Amino acid sequence: MLTHALFFLLGLGALVIGAEALVRGAAKIALSLGISPLVVGLTIVAMGTSSPEVAVSVGAVLNGSTDIAVGNVVGSNIFNVLFILGVSAVITPLIVHSQIIRQEVPIMIGASVILAVMILDGVLGRAESGLLLALLVGYVVFLIRQSRAETAEIREEYEGAEARRKGGWDSHWAVQLLLIVAGLGLLVLGSNWLVDAAVAFARALGVSDLVIGLTIIAAGTSMPEVATSIMAAVRGERDIAVGNVIGSNTFNILGCLGISGVVSTSGLGIAPALLNFDLWVMLAVAIACLPVFLLGRQIGRRRGLLFLAYYAAYVAYLIMGAQQHDALDEFSAVMLSFVLPITIVTLVAMVVRDQSQRS
Repeated sequence: MLTHALFFLLGLGALVIGAEALVRGAAKIALSLGISPLVVGLTIVAMGTSSPEVAVSVGAVLNGSTDIAVGNVVGSNIFNVLFILGVSAVITPLIVHSQIIRQEVPIMIGASVILAVMILDGVLGRAESGLLLALLVGYVVFLIRQSRAETAEIREEYEGAEARRKGGWDSHWAVQLLLIVAGLGLLVLGSNWLVDAAVAFARALGVSDLVIGLTIIAAGTSMPEVATSIMAAVRGERDIAVGNVIGSNTFNILGCLGISGVVSTSGLGIAPALLNFDLWVMLAVAIACLPVFLLGRQIGRRRGLLFLAYYAAYVAYLIMGAQQHDALDEFSAVMLSFVLPITIVTLVAMVVRDQSQRS
């Protein structure tokens, strides 16, 4: 067990370091080729921070653990919004730019809905996975074309974030290529260690691969997003803190599951437990971003704490479900009958009040 724990930590470290190396090298090469900082931020950085999810999910598929592959993506998307945005908002209230409200959040919601429709039959087929990848390519092309018309305010913020990447020991293209190769190598190695250790944990503890994927692996592979968003919040780059999470969630669905499904020879089987609960939590969290972001176009500390409380409740539910705890039914009844309805009514009331005050 100690050996598995060591390899789990080593795998997690390799994923974080590999993602950082990949993002640093790719971002600098892109900037040197004249690609705008905004496009670098919304594509390369968002995709780079999601690369551990891709590496782990593809590795899990190749090892025959499709529950880990799918659970990793669904759990990461829930973790990204509730935990990462929650922590970032507690550090400093996050200002949400109108472009994120008008465009990025609806795209994330649309990707979540498309995924839900595709897997209702219990399988994400290779053709459906190919469609997800095609949508990702279309999304990236759309962002590149749109970047030419971005406002100076948005461009300046991303330029400020990327300015730190200019100069220094990694300014030469050969070093940047080496960083990309080393980053990819660490991602592959780290994903193998992490998946093998997680499967061993699941078998030793009697917990399903799905629960491990939804919790431990999801949180572990989201460490690059945690570091990126928290550092952006600390530095006052609050649009980037939010945009990184939303962009990563979209890429997780379109890219991570798309690649994993294409790699799989028979498609990805979807666990009934995920279809019955976790998928709808992910969808609800994505949809809830819209009214939350509309409220004054910011995420204050109170809403950040609310996000964290909901994530704690979600993890508690998974743990009690895995252990068949006696309090599971009562906990579910309280969440469904009181907490969720009160939250929905409060959000709707706050949106209506906010809109009436503006008019």
